[in-house]
Amino acid sequence: MSTIEHPPGPVSHSPTGEQFIAMQASPQFQDLKRRLRRFVFPLTAFFLIWYALYVLLGAFATDFMATKVWGDINIGLILGLLQFVSTFVITGLYVRFANRELDPRAEAIRTEMESEIPA
Repeated sequence: MSTIEHPPGPVSHSPTGEQFIAMQASPQFQDLKRRLRRFVFPLTAFFLIWYALYVLLGAFATDFMATKVWGDINIGLILGLLQFVSTFVITGLYVRFANRELDPRAEAIRTEMESEIPA
């Protein structure tokens, strides 16, 4: 018997489609969605505005972007590198948020769904 077809550990049932639909309407699931959206939408908007500003400065403020800061390092290069930094920071913030806020709630929902006996 393959462990892929029959994984080891406690046997739980697979929720039905009706159970998934019912869970989507539940207060726990709605809270999970609300928390996710409250975090993701503002950070996405921030990053898109920040990126658009960088592109617009590169296209229309070339003299400003070419301003030397130190040796051959200019403002455009610094802002470009900060794009990478901001991406890593946002990723870290999301991981921390997901670990603290989303994962425990999602695990509770999954446990509830897998422990329910289908009607």
